[in-house]
Amino acid sequence: MSCVTRRWIVPVFAGLLILAAERPAKAFELQSTAFSPGGEIPVKHTCDGPDVSPALRWTDPPAGTRGLALIGDDPDAPGGTWVHWVLYGIPPAVRELPEAVPARDTVPAIGRQGANDFKRVGYGGPCPPRGPAHRYFFRLYALDVETTFPPRQVKADLLKAIEGHVLGRAELMGRYQRR
Repeated sequence: MSCVTRRWIVPVFAGLLILAAERPAKAFELQSTAFSPGGEIPVKHTCDGPDVSPALRWTDPPAGTRGLALIGDDPDAPGGTWVHWVLYGIPPAVRELPEAVPARDTVPAIGRQGANDFKRVGYGGPCPPRGPAHRYFFRLYALDVETTFPPRQVKADLLKAIEGHVLGRAELMGRYQRR
């Protein structure tokens, strides 16, 4: 191999190694069997139906995850973002939530539930005023710590507690419009 070839290959190879090292870890994904990303949330999961939480599942969170937390909210609400679900203390080995998670402070093998903006514990489904469809975001946070605070916390308290501890975030958005 000539000196010119070596001078060209070594920097290119080194550059590729640096790019590979800087590439972020593969993001994890959040999905639902109830609706596709950007799709319509079925009435079953809204105040116009039985108002049960949708089943959610996710891929492996980033390495080092010690706990998971979920927030569901509506940024299109007339008075500002409306919180529909706060769930934390989800064990890192859990990869799904069943449909209709019970509205209890603590749900064994799932976690602790916070208060939503309906002033209730657990899931409160979409319930927008008549008009254009609203967007509903479900955000799952992979954390490098376990969340140990008690049930009934609100979104702001959870976000403050996990600040600086988020390893990754998965997001799913669905839409709902009252007819």
